Amino acid sequence: MLRLARRAAAAVCAAVVVLGASGCSPRAGEWAEGTAVIAGGGTTGVYFDYGGHFAEELSTALGVSAEVTETEGSVDNLRRVASGEALLGFAQGDAAADAVAGRGAFDEPLPIQAAARLYDEYVHVVVRADSEIDDITDLTGRTVSLGAVGSGVNVIATRILDVARVDAGSVSNPQLDLRESIAALESGEIDGFFWVGGLPTPGIENLSGSLPLRLLPIEQDWVNAVNARYSDAYRSSDFPAGAYGIAQSVPTMAVPNYLIVASATPDAVVKDVLTVLFDARSRMAEDVPAAALLSRRQAIFTVPVDLHRGAVDFYRDQRG
Repeated sequence: MLRLARRAAAAVCAAVVVLGASGCSPRAGEWAEGTAVIAGGGTTGVYFDYGGHFAEELSTALGVSAEVTETEGSVDNLRRVASGEALLGFAQGDAAADAVAGRGAFDEPLPIQAAARLYDEYVHVVVRADSEIDDITDLTGRTVSLGAVGSGVNVIATRILDVARVDAGSVSNPQLDLRESIAALESGEIDGFFWVGGLPTPGIENLSGSLPLRLLPIEQDWVNAVNARYSDAYRSSDFPAGAYGIAQSVPTMAVPNYLIVASATPDAVVKDVLTVLFDARSRMAEDVPAAALLSRRQAIFTVPVDLHRGAVDFYRDQRG
């Protein structure tokens, strides 16, 4: 763990350098001479869309070079941020909780912290509207993507199957990302797929315009069971009527999404990031509806992931 923390600190120090100077000290304006990378997700998901708009806002407001990069999702994002490969990343609350505890997909705790709670993500279990699959328990023996390796989707999908008493080994899982899952469902290569994302997720919204879809229900009892067995990071929610062209609301499970930074990131950089994030919220929300859900009141609730010290200072200053 100590070696990992030192490597992360060195990587962040290398990436966050005073323009035209040297060293690594927490002064405002300490941004990389190269590119500040935001670890997003698949190109058809909310993470990538949000990250792309946020990168543009950071570049404009701070005069830095920022870009979003395609990744496999939350688990991948957490590893990239911890290693210094990315300055910022999006991550589901359950995957982030595993990362700081060193469990699940993580062999040891990662030196990451949260800058903000952004919005809640919804667990989608998507099938064709004319499918014979009506329930999670009907997935046995089917070909269903449980998400790409290294994704938070895969974490949640396997947990839901567990509490629903569906043997994950009985489900043929091609391990597709969202873009691949959408294409495979459209072509009939798979019977359904899991996805975890904001509403609406652009790729699924586009698919619903050409292919009628259904979302399988995730009932309260299953949400309670996942919380009790794994991580108390989930809550019950609903897809509203009209989402993806569906006539009636559908119960599901929601999980918070965090903006993640490395623990070694200078405080001033985190404060810069949050200043731009909140100032640009309305502009980004014109194209990314999830951005409108950002709230100063809710942003601090990232337990069990600690808020970065720069984030704590930012939110305290906002109250003054």
